[in-house]
Amino acid sequence: MKNFSKILIMSIVLGLSSCETPKKEVIVEVTTFKTKSTTNNQTFNTLDSEVENNFTSKQKGFIKRESTTNGNGEYTVIVYWETLPDADASMQKFMGDTSVAGYAAMIDPSTMKMNRYVTTDEFKADGSEFVEIMSFNTNSDVDIEKFNATNKEVETAFTSKQKGFLQRAVGKNDKGEQIVLVYWDTKENSDNVLQSFMSQPIAKEFMGMMDQSSIRMNRFSTIKSIKNNNMELSNKDKVVALLNSFNTGAKEPISYINPEKYIQHNLAVADGLQGFGEVMQHAPPQGFKANVVRAFEDGDYVFTHTEYDFFGPKAGFDVFRFENGKIVEHWDNLLETQKPNPSGRTQFDGATEITDLDKTEANKNTVKEFIEKVLLGHEMDKLTTYINPKKYIQHNPAVADGLEGFGAAMKYFAENGLIMEYTKLHKVLGQGNFVLTMSEGKFGKGELTSFYDLFRLENGQIVEHWDVIAPIPPKSEWKNENGKF
Repeated sequence: MKNFSKILIMSIVLGLSSCETPKKEVIVEVTTFKTKSTTNNQTFNTLDSEVENNFTSKQKGFIKRESTTNGNGEYTVIVYWETLPDADASMQKFMGDTSVAGYAAMIDPSTMKMNRYVTTDEFKADGSEFVEIMSFNTNSDVDIEKFNATNKEVETAFTSKQKGFLQRAVGKNDKGEQIVLVYWDTKENSDNVLQSFMSQPIAKEFMGMMDQSSIRMNRFSTIKSIKNNNMELSNKDKVVALLNSFNTGAKEPISYINPEKYIQHNLAVADGLQGFGEVMQHAPPQGFKANVVRAFEDGDYVFTHTEYDFFGPKAGFDVFRFENGKIVEHWDNLLETQKPNPSGRTQFDGATEITDLDKTEANKNTVKEFIEKVLLGHEMDKLTTYINPKKYIQHNPAVADGLEGFGAAMKYFAENGLIMEYTKLHKVLGQGNFVLTMSEGKFGKGELTSFYDLFRLENGQIVEHWDVIAPIPPKSEWKNENGKF
């Protein structure tokens, strides 16, 4: 009887314990990426909503999806799934589904990274407009139980008590990387808490348990919080839309040109909006086509690198100047599309990602000095100061990679009585790691020539180059009086 009583008590205890079921584990999938430099982010945001409504939300095991952006073409999409197989199946289907192809084509694939974490935190942050995402590894000597307790204390002792807090979710992936997602009602409330958190003793203890080199902290607004329908197009968006209208026939982008002031520097086109219209009226039956490969913005200027079908296949650089949101001036340089160069590179391939936005002015200055000292001043001993001698990717149709390719081209010119002479630098424009220069000079047998050069830089040196070199027609053939530059 005594033993029976013990067994009965143990059964009751075990029975009660079994009622305390552990929290259900789910998968939180975090995908980060940048859109291509030519993407209209307003259009992308609209398509993102369609992808969620018409594709992702209909997949097996779907729980919740939040798309977020920092407004600079950088996105993080957070999706909660019931199981890992559900997440895998959705991704496999996404990669081959034609209904999302337009959306996927706007993403720069080289920037795309995806991680999946196991979490027991059920999503409860409906209405969130702002998300903080921090991923990290713990130090190798950290007691994980103590870390987990500290992680929880951060929420209970500080974060959950702050104005605008909605939810804090934590997770871990199969590599041991940790993630913390903090959802806020507004960016303003998140901003107000950020500085005060870092001064808290619990924050210092928590951060001290992390491998500092592994910490990645990002802060994003949810796309749904952006008033997308009222979001004003950037000047770059307007230019890309205008050039894409060659393909779509859309009429609205024409309104981005100031009808009362449009200074034209393409010498084969008459001045003003009327000149633009005359060109369009003379389009061949199949119309014009434009594939904008790269697009950049520098203050009131937008410059693009475009693959055209414009009275035949052409490579082109265009520069547009804006006043009060309208295009008021245009320059360009066009050249017939050529065969790949001796290194197998075309006039269009190569890097497209814009980086180093904080180095824009420094990179512009480096390229300006290169043109002035090396190409104008003939200080060839300074060549490797500006061009990386170990990495120089060349897209000029006649020149191979590296300084060796440049030297071989110069030797050919000299042996055949040809010249390539820069006489004046007119304009330097840049965004991040890309810089465009517009220069005047002589080429070939001495023809007056316009040089448009696009450079990509890494660590303060030029590592990649594209160009369009085109003759300047005699003034008797000009259709406007504005000059090439």
